[in-house]
Amino acid sequence: MLKRFLRASAAAATLALLATGCGSGSPAAENQNGKDAVTVGVIPIVDVAPIYLGKEQGFFAERGIDLTLESSQGGAAIVPGVMSGQFQFGFSNVTSLLLAKSQGLPLKVVNAGNSTTGDPSEDFGGVVAPKGSGITDAADLEGKSVAVNTLNNIGDTTIREVVRQAGGDPSTIKFVELPFPDMPAAVQEGRVDAAWVVEPFLTIATDQGARTVAANFAETHRELMVAAYFTSQQVIDGNPDLVKRFTDAMNESLTYAQEHPDEARDVLGSYTDIDKQTAAKLTLPSWSTEIKTEPVQRLADLAVSDGLIDKAPDVTGLLP
Repeated sequence: MLKRFLRASAAAATLALLATGCGSGSPAAENQNGKDAVTVGVIPIVDVAPIYLGKEQGFFAERGIDLTLESSQGGAAIVPGVMSGQFQFGFSNVTSLLLAKSQGLPLKVVNAGNSTTGDPSEDFGGVVAPKGSGITDAADLEGKSVAVNTLNNIGDTTIREVVRQAGGDPSTIKFVELPFPDMPAAVQEGRVDAAWVVEPFLTIATDQGARTVAANFAETHRELMVAAYFTSQQVIDGNPDLVKRFTDAMNESLTYAQEHPDEARDVLGSYTDIDKQTAAKLTLPSWSTEIKTEPVQRLADLAVSDGLIDKAPDVTGLLP
């Protein structure tokens, strides 16, 4: 079923490319001010705070980019948007990009998106369970129902890995697909035994009495890059100068957000419904500009071992 879905997704993206002449026809249109009009597909979550902050600070405008940020449901929807030319760049979790690359889609990472803090005791994502449930660590997830936002992706893949590391049998876990906003209530009401949540839902869940029982990102790899910004090969070939300017602006944005966490928290209110009180308490991800091959290869190998793909794609071909 998954393989048929992936083939269908790849076919749909390919058809979209053909229907639009292999993309938008031009990697970016020039606006009335002489700047390149660039649209980036993003998800309205904490992870993308740097690009909003960078736009506010003028990092993109300084480089001749008129930036528009368009919210999408998730990385799976952003990939075909980039391939068809709807977006010049996009944001997606690394596993989704690996799946797309394994299907032969011509995309490439241009910037890091966000990474684990590397601290299992304080990360921006984790698995939570009710207090008194008897679930105290990753091994206890064996045989339990665990909510994830998307099946067969970075959430359940990393959960399986930390359960294996703890000596449990991940094949016995029943993964349930739920939107992140629904997960704290699902845990509190006992509709699932546990849930994998990211901020701000991690803070919301723990405020409601849940406890973090596994840090699936940090425990999979202390330097795990969770998401990245990417573009199509057509944009790279058609306007390499634009790609360089975007990359430079994005790296400046990531560095600024990492060095100004209070401003990163403040900008959340401009594109999410996160209130100031929650924003002040939540754990921010790491916004490093460095892209390391090993952590991405780790996710690729897990995708193979968990049956998401038959063969890992060329990771070096995906990365800059």
